Amino acid sequence: MEKKAVDKNRYKGIVFAVIASILWSTGGLLVKLSNWHPLAISGGRSLIAALVMLVYLRRPKITKSKAQIIGAITYSTTVMFFVIANKLTTAANAILLQYTSPIFVALLGVWILKEKIHWYDIVSILVVFLGMGLFFIQGVDRGNILGNIIAILAGFSLACTTISLRLQKEGSAVETTWLGNILTFVLALPFIIQVKIDAINLIIILILGIFQLGISYILYVNALKYISALEAILITVLEPLLNPVWVYVFTGEAPGIYALIGGSIVILTILIRSVYVSKRQVAKED
Repeated sequence: MEKKAVDKNRYKGIVFAVIASILWSTGGLLVKLSNWHPLAISGGRSLIAALVMLVYLRRPKITKSKAQIIGAITYSTTVMFFVIANKLTTAANAILLQYTSPIFVALLGVWILKEKIHWYDIVSILVVFLGMGLFFIQGVDRGNILGNIIAILAGFSLACTTISLRLQKEGSAVETTWLGNILTFVLALPFIIQVKIDAINLIIILILGIFQLGISYILYVNALKYISALEAILITVLEPLLNPVWVYVFTGEAPGIYALIGGSIVILTILIRSVYVSKRQVAKED
């Protein structure tokens, strides 16, 4: 009976993670469909997401620690950079370049967390930067270099958020992102009051806030209770894979060949490194 309960919980965790990844992957398409200023989109989305998270949290645990404050700030810059990048470059470039965040985590971990850097980290960093370089070859012709740079900044900000969460001994990822969403709304308020509110944009913002950012994150946090970190990493790769697909199907925006090659290099490198690191950790525990 106990084994059946474990299997059932693991299946539930996998389902939660898959749904969360699919919801995340709609971000690029929905941002493209809205004609609002990117910061107005970010602020509106974060306001709705914060309300959804508040319903879930009921009583958010605010520690006011340096790590929680920094995490909220960097989360805020991440969500704003992501939307801005989607407006300036292709959805594929925006999500795939943000997906480089684990490499930045490895680099920051050496400096902030005093973690050792291993040979596989160095190889991964070099290969990922090679893949990132391919995005800029085509960017010169398509005029999206700025968007690519901002997408990389989104990846760096996400890495900073991850590091801050590691530093919070009694912190919660949901509380940190909840604070980040509130901050994003406050910063974006001057842009929100200038937009023309219409039915289409309002629906897009509601979907982004409720499903793409709010419910998806709650599902993912709960999924981590039942599945391993490796399973979570493998499942969430659905986001960068599906994101450009939705955009291509509904808007016709196709990523360039160099972006596809560079993106494949980035995703495969991150996955291989994650699998290797996870297996090393399991071997040490055994």
